[in-house]
Amino acid sequence: MGVIDTHAHLFSKDFENDIEEVIYRAKIAGVEKVLLPNIDETTIVNLKKCVSLDPAFFKPMMGLHPTSVEKNWEQQLEAIYKEIAEYEYYAVGEIGVDLYWDISHEKEQISAFEEQLKWSTDRGLPVSIHFRNATKEVIDSIKRVGENSVRGVFHSFGGNKDELDAILQLKNFMVGVNGVVTFKNSGLSETLIHCPFDRVVLETDSPYLAPVPYRGKRNESSYIQEIVRRLSEIWQKSEAEVEKITSTNAMRIFGLEN
Repeated sequence: MGVIDTHAHLFSKDFENDIEEVIYRAKIAGVEKVLLPNIDETTIVNLKKCVSLDPAFFKPMMGLHPTSVEKNWEQQLEAIYKEIAEYEYYAVGEIGVDLYWDISHEKEQISAFEEQLKWSTDRGLPVSIHFRNATKEVIDSIKRVGENSVRGVFHSFGGNKDELDAILQLKNFMVGVNGVVTFKNSGLSETLIHCPFDRVVLETDSPYLAPVPYRGKRNESSYIQEIVRRLSEIWQKSEAEVEKITSTNAMRIFGLEN
């Protein structure tokens, strides 16, 4: 079984000149599938164009990223919902709440997030959640919508044990682990020791958060092997076991097939 990158923005302009080479390197590195989370109404065309390059390899999501949410978020969601209604998507994402960069649209972000959570329950789709500086707010929204009817991934987890425990109490959710786990002072290694194996999926978040030794460079899916290597050290399991465990988790949560 290969490894699954559950969150990468390979449709972004960062890859417009060498996407074929990026795909090739990912496959050589053992990447079996890459899930592509949408950003907003302006990225839909590029997302679909990327998927068309290799539909068996790329699996698209559709959602409105919290940092793209504006005052007219209801109109923004119309274009997003149209896509979900008319095409095949594997998750509602990337959605959530971001209170790191700007809190002026907090109310709108939460409203847009909860609306998209409702779509996920209506359509039986998982969600990919962005929750920077907003763990409590996101969990509160999930509980308001109905924690037993929503499932998905807390993308780019980098929190402490208390945050991990709060997420693990949501039985239908996993945490997405990316290059942050390789950062020397992140503290994530010590936290993940307490996380059950069956609650973790791997991701790169390309082109962001490249793992060591590529930190500071453009990230890509082939670098996921550095994350596998670090997690194998934390879990004291072979790299092959880490790939099998996390890919099985990804297939289960996202409804993927071998």
